[in-house]
Amino acid sequence: MKIFIGIAAVVGQTQAEAQEKFDDYWQYASPEAGLAHFASSIGVDFSRYGLDDPIEYGGSNAIQSAAKTAAANQLTRRKLLERFRLGSRYPTLVGDAASVADELESWVNEVGVDGFNLSRTVTPESYEDFIDLVIPELQNRGSYKTAYAEGSLRHKLFAEGDRLPERHVAAGYRPR
Repeated sequence: MKIFIGIAAVVGQTQAEAQEKFDDYWQYASPEAGLAHFASSIGVDFSRYGLDDPIEYGGSNAIQSAAKTAAANQLTRRKLLERFRLGSRYPTLVGDAASVADELESWVNEVGVDGFNLSRTVTPESYEDFIDLVIPELQNRGSYKTAYAEGSLRHKLFAEGDRLPERHVAAGYRPR
Protein backbone atom coordinates (compact mmCIF):
# COMPACT_ATOMS: atom_id res chain seq x y z
CA MET A 1 0.00 0.00 0.00
CA LYS A 2 1.21 3.49 -0.84
CA ILE A 3 0.23 6.55 1.17
CA PHE A 4 -0.13 9.87 -0.66
CA ILE A 5 -1.23 13.15 0.88
CA GLY A 6 -2.62 16.24 -0.76
CA ILE A 7 -0.69 19.50 -0.60
CA ALA A 8 -0.94 22.96 -2.07
CA ALA A 9 2.25 24.93 -2.73
CA VAL A 10 2.95 28.58 -3.34
CA VAL A 11 6.53 28.73 -4.57
CA GLY A 12 8.76 31.64 -5.49
CA GLN A 13 12.40 32.25 -6.40
CA THR A 14 12.79 33.54 -2.82
CA GLN A 15 10.87 33.16 0.41
CA ALA A 16 9.76 36.79 0.12
CA GLU A 17 8.46 36.29 -3.43
CA ALA A 18 6.50 33.21 -2.36
CA GLN A 19 4.98 35.11 0.56
CA GLU A 20 4.07 37.99 -1.75
CA LYS A 21 2.27 35.55 -4.09
CA PHE A 22 0.51 33.94 -1.15
CA ASP A 23 -0.65 37.33 0.14
CA ASP A 24 -1.93 38.23 -3.32
CA TYR A 25 -3.78 34.92 -3.70
CA TRP A 26 -5.28 35.32 -0.26
CA GLN A 27 -7.00 38.55 -1.31
CA TYR A 28 -9.12 36.55 -3.76
CA ALA A 29 -9.50 33.30 -1.84
CA SER A 30 -12.43 32.06 0.19
CA PRO A 31 -11.66 30.24 3.43
CA GLU A 32 -15.37 29.37 3.56
CA ALA A 33 -14.98 27.50 0.25
CA GLY A 34 -12.15 25.46 1.75
CA LEU A 35 -14.28 24.76 4.80
CA ALA A 36 -17.21 23.71 2.58
CA HIS A 37 -14.89 21.36 0.66
CA PHE A 38 -13.63 19.89 3.92
CA ALA A 39 -17.20 19.59 5.25
CA SER A 40 -18.21 17.56 2.21
CA SER A 41 -15.17 15.32 2.74
CA ILE A 42 -15.89 14.49 6.37
CA GLY A 43 -19.67 14.82 6.58
CA VAL A 44 -19.90 17.66 9.13
CA ASP A 45 -22.18 20.70 8.80
CA PHE A 46 -19.96 23.45 10.20
CA SER A 47 -22.71 26.06 9.94
CA ARG A 48 -24.12 24.57 13.17
CA TYR A 49 -21.06 25.67 15.12
CA GLY A 50 -19.72 29.01 16.32
CA LEU A 51 -16.13 29.99 15.51
CA ASP A 52 -14.70 28.58 18.74
CA ASP A 53 -17.25 25.88 19.61
CA PRO A 54 -15.99 22.32 20.01
CA ILE A 55 -17.00 20.29 16.96
CA GLU A 56 -18.47 16.82 17.05
CA TYR A 57 -16.59 14.85 14.38
CA GLY A 58 -17.49 11.38 13.16
CA GLY A 59 -20.65 9.42 12.72
CA SER A 60 -20.62 9.39 8.92
CA ASN A 61 -19.18 7.32 6.11
CA ALA A 62 -16.99 10.20 4.99
CA ILE A 63 -13.18 10.37 5.11
CA GLN A 64 -12.64 9.07 8.63
CA SER A 65 -8.90 9.73 8.76
CA ALA A 66 -9.47 13.44 8.11
CA ALA A 67 -12.26 13.59 10.70
CA LYS A 68 -10.12 11.78 13.30
CA THR A 69 -7.20 14.13 12.66
CA ALA A 70 -9.45 17.19 13.03
CA ALA A 71 -10.93 15.77 16.24
CA ALA A 72 -7.54 14.84 17.69
CA ASN A 73 -6.28 18.37 17.04
CA GLN A 74 -9.50 19.89 18.43
CA LEU A 75 -9.93 21.95 15.28
CA THR A 76 -12.61 24.57 15.71
CA ARG A 77 -14.31 26.37 12.88
CA ARG A 78 -11.91 29.32 13.39
CA LYS A 79 -8.86 27.04 13.19
CA LEU A 80 -10.23 25.32 10.10
CA LEU A 81 -10.92 28.64 8.36
CA GLU A 82 -7.32 29.65 9.02
CA ARG A 83 -6.05 26.32 7.70
CA PHE A 84 -8.18 26.54 4.57
CA ARG A 85 -7.60 30.23 3.92
CA LEU A 86 -6.63 29.64 0.29
CA GLY A 87 -9.78 27.62 -0.32
CA SER A 88 -7.97 24.26 -0.32
CA ARG A 89 -8.48 21.57 2.29
CA TYR A 90 -4.86 20.53 1.99
CA PRO A 91 -1.84 21.88 3.87
CA THR A 92 -0.30 24.84 2.02
CA LEU A 93 3.46 25.15 1.74
CA VAL A 94 4.75 28.67 1.11
CA GLY A 95 8.41 29.24 0.30
CA ASP A 96 11.31 29.02 -2.05
CA ALA A 97 12.22 25.73 -3.74
CA ALA A 98 14.62 24.65 -0.98
CA SER A 99 12.19 25.21 1.88
CA VAL A 100 9.32 23.47 0.07
CA ALA A 101 11.62 20.55 -0.82
CA ASP A 102 12.79 20.39 2.83
CA GLU A 103 9.19 20.09 4.01
CA LEU A 104 8.28 17.44 1.44
CA GLU A 105 11.35 15.39 2.27
CA SER A 106 10.61 15.63 5.99
CA TRP A 107 7.15 14.15 5.44
CA VAL A 108 8.67 11.30 3.46
CA ASN A 109 11.55 10.66 5.87
CA GLU A 110 9.93 11.38 9.23
CA VAL A 111 6.28 10.54 8.66
CA GLY A 112 6.66 7.83 6.02
CA VAL A 113 4.38 9.11 3.28
CA ASP A 114 5.12 7.74 -0.17
CA GLY A 115 4.19 10.76 -2.24
CA PHE A 116 2.02 13.80 -2.78
CA ASN A 117 -1.01 14.85 -4.79
CA LEU A 118 -0.35 18.43 -5.77
CA SER A 119 -3.43 20.61 -5.55
CA ARG A 120 -3.76 23.70 -7.68
CA THR A 121 -3.85 27.14 -6.15
CA VAL A 122 -3.76 29.30 -9.27
CA THR A 123 -3.62 27.48 -12.61
CA PRO A 124 -1.46 27.07 -14.49
CA GLU A 125 0.95 29.23 -12.45
CA SER A 126 1.08 27.11 -9.29
CA TYR A 127 1.86 23.96 -11.29
CA GLU A 128 4.44 25.75 -13.43
CA ASP A 129 6.19 27.19 -10.36
CA PHE A 130 6.30 23.77 -8.72
CA ILE A 131 7.62 22.11 -11.88
CA ASP A 132 10.17 24.84 -12.67
CA LEU A 133 11.44 25.39 -9.12
CA VAL A 134 10.72 22.50 -6.76
CA ILE A 135 11.14 19.51 -9.08
CA PRO A 136 14.72 20.47 -10.10
CA GLU A 137 15.56 21.00 -6.42
CA LEU A 138 14.24 17.54 -5.54
CA GLN A 139 16.07 16.03 -8.52
CA ASN A 140 19.35 17.64 -7.42
CA ARG A 141 18.86 16.03 -4.01
CA GLY A 142 18.13 12.63 -5.55
CA SER A 143 14.56 12.67 -4.20
CA TYR A 144 12.76 12.79 -7.55
CA LYS A 145 13.33 10.80 -10.70
CA THR A 146 15.04 12.37 -13.68
CA ALA A 147 13.74 9.80 -16.20
CA TYR A 148 10.92 7.32 -16.52
CA ALA A 149 11.48 3.57 -16.73
CA GLU A 150 10.69 2.01 -20.10
CA GLY A 151 7.23 0.64 -20.77
CA SER A 152 3.62 1.56 -20.27
CA LEU A 153 2.05 2.09 -16.86
CA ARG A 154 0.18 -1.19 -17.35
CA HIS A 155 3.49 -3.00 -17.92
CA LYS A 156 4.93 -1.40 -14.79
CA LEU A 157 1.91 -2.45 -12.73
CA PHE A 158 1.52 -6.00 -13.99
CA ALA A 159 4.98 -6.75 -15.48
CA GLU A 160 3.26 -8.73 -18.24
CA GLY A 161 3.40 -6.49 -21.28
CA ASP A 162 1.48 -3.44 -22.38
CA ARG A 163 -1.94 -5.14 -22.37
CA LEU A 164 -3.96 -6.41 -19.47
CA PRO A 165 -3.07 -9.97 -18.47
CA GLU A 166 -5.68 -12.54 -19.51
CA ARG A 167 -6.53 -13.20 -15.84
CA HIS A 168 -7.72 -9.59 -15.39
CA VAL A 169 -11.51 -9.27 -15.50
CA ALA A 170 -11.37 -6.39 -17.99
CA ALA A 171 -9.27 -8.40 -20.48
CA GLY A 172 -12.47 -10.00 -21.78
CA TYR A 173 -13.74 -6.60 -22.91
CA ARG A 174 -10.86 -5.56 -25.13
CA PRO A 175 -11.46 -5.23 -28.86
CA ARG A 176 -10.54 -8.26 -30.88
